Amino acid sequence: MATRLFEGKEHASYYQKYRFSPAPEIQDLIFSYLNERLNKPYELAVDVGCGTGQSTQILSPHFKKVLGTDISEAQIEEAANALKLPNTTFRAAPAEEVPVDDASVDLLTACAAVHWFDIVKFLKEVDRILKPGGCLAFFSYLPHMEVHYKDRSEQMTKVFSEVEDVLSKYQHEKVHHVKTAYKEIFDSIPYTDKVRKHDMATKTKMPLADVIGLIQTFSMFQTYRRLEPEKANDFIKTIEQRFLEIMEVSCNETEVEVWFKYVLVLASKPK
Repeated sequence: MATRLFEGKEHASYYQKYRFSPAPEIQDLIFSYLNERLNKPYELAVDVGCGTGQSTQILSPHFKKVLGTDISEAQIEEAANALKLPNTTFRAAPAEEVPVDDASVDLLTACAAVHWFDIVKFLKEVDRILKPGGCLAFFSYLPHMEVHYKDRSEQMTKVFSEVEDVLSKYQHEKVHHVKTAYKEIFDSIPYTDKVRKHDMATKTKMPLADVIGLIQTFSMFQTYRRLEPEKANDFIKTIEQRFLEIMEVSCNETEVEVWFKYVLVLASKPK
């Protein structure tokens, strides 16, 4: 069964505001892989588990039509309101039941999402909807991010590691797929043309406020907030204050640099 942890309107609003599009390095690898296996023009891309559309929007310039699907009505509503792209539509649907025809999809993507799905059923659905030669791309950033600011990067990253430690007890068992860099998911893909890249390092600058917002998008933080709302709210305020004290600033719009590591799984259906 697919796991549903991103249902609420408040969570969806955080997701829309603080989640971001995949790094350019990831995008380049995906489209390079696709270009080597299918000829342009490309007709249809589907982004499954699209959330509020951050990964869906990168597909729009490359395809005649783009569909973003998510099991959460709240996430789909946020995506449809935030992104007004003429060739892109959003539908609420389970990952294991994508509302498109057989052999109709050039590229299927899932960003920070595939680990929540029923993998066996989902991969059968992927095989149904991909064209011969069509490609899939599953990707996610990995745990243990680093936060860098001037000469205080070690202290900043230590605080972020403490956040991960506190939240770990609220973590769903399926997160182990992320911690193992999608190894089991990669092994489950039935195609011979496949590749898994992990520990791909990227760097993103953002205001400290966005780091605090990003933490609140995590499924384990939302579980913490649901079970112990006062403690969770106090916790996030304390974390922000600790960051500000280390940085010796008072404004949470001060920019920091966050270092991520990604995993990317690519595969192509036989022609």
